[in-house]
Amino acid sequence: MPRPVTLFTGQWADLPLEHLAEKAAGWGYDGLELACWGDHVDVARAAKDKKYARSRVELLARFGLKVYAISNHLAGQLVCDQNDDRSDMFAPKECAGDPEAKRKWAVKAMKDTARAAQNMGVSIVNGFTGSSIWHLIYSFPPVSERMIEAGFKDFAKKWNPILDVFDECGVKFALEVHPTEIAFDIITARRALEAVNHRKTFGFNFDPSHLHWQMMDPVKFIEAFPDRIYHVHVKDAALQLDGETGILASYLNFGHPRRGWDFRSPGRGDINFENIIRALNHVKYTGPLSVEWEDAAMAREHGAEEACAFVRSLDFPKSDRVFDEAFGE
Repeated sequence: MPRPVTLFTGQWADLPLEHLAEKAAGWGYDGLELACWGDHVDVARAAKDKKYARSRVELLARFGLKVYAISNHLAGQLVCDQNDDRSDMFAPKECAGDPEAKRKWAVKAMKDTARAAQNMGVSIVNGFTGSSIWHLIYSFPPVSERMIEAGFKDFAKKWNPILDVFDECGVKFALEVHPTEIAFDIITARRALEAVNHRKTFGFNFDPSHLHWQMMDPVKFIEAFPDRIYHVHVKDAALQLDGETGILASYLNFGHPRRGWDFRSPGRGDINFENIIRALNHVKYTGPLSVEWEDAAMAREHGAEEACAFVRSLDFPKSDRVFDEAFGE
């Protein structure tokens, strides 16, 4: 069976869920990966009110859609981040300007996200972890190994109690490996797993776009973590290096023509999705292929419809035999 093709609603949270569900069904999607902001999922409410939690699922079902995962990147970021004023918009207004108030709210929100997922009948939550050491990425002023190790210990200390609740709920957490998170490449992903003692609750939301622009081969990530790919985002990216700009993007915003890299609608960038599908088949990943649509130079409704058709035409099931077996007796 082909994998379900879904749309992550994070970039569409300005639209009421019912309105978006109707559109997504018309574009050909099988389901939605619901963002835990806007009116798409209120996790504090869904954690306590099973009727409300099921109403999210039932709303999508009216349009022939399913929920395979929910995602809470915004709260997850605040758990380990330094929580400066940039993230005030992620938390309630009363937390604004108070890093620890935002963190306390975020920890509760992530625990509620596990409970909400359980009440919705969903087994995967995607999101971010934040990182207390991302600002140390370049070693000047000099950064010691002790400081980096402290960052991974901080991650484990803050996230293990959250993951305990995920365990209680029978839900897995899939970190989207991404700059500004505790894991942003293969090496740091290994180290994050080690920090939480390889507990099965913690795995990855594979998104090739963030690996590609850092000039890694996304297939290598799948090969490195064959049993930890809990969810997959389909998002493309393109390097636009012109001799003047680099992968640090020069403070140029997404969509700027001189930016050294940018996200693209699936199939419109540099990523070899054919190789990714073959690698996912090899590790026997059967979960959704979820379009995270981000392309600052394209109208989003055109892009979302085109992306669904692209992913559906791209996917294929793994063979159960080698082709020349037909030549034998």
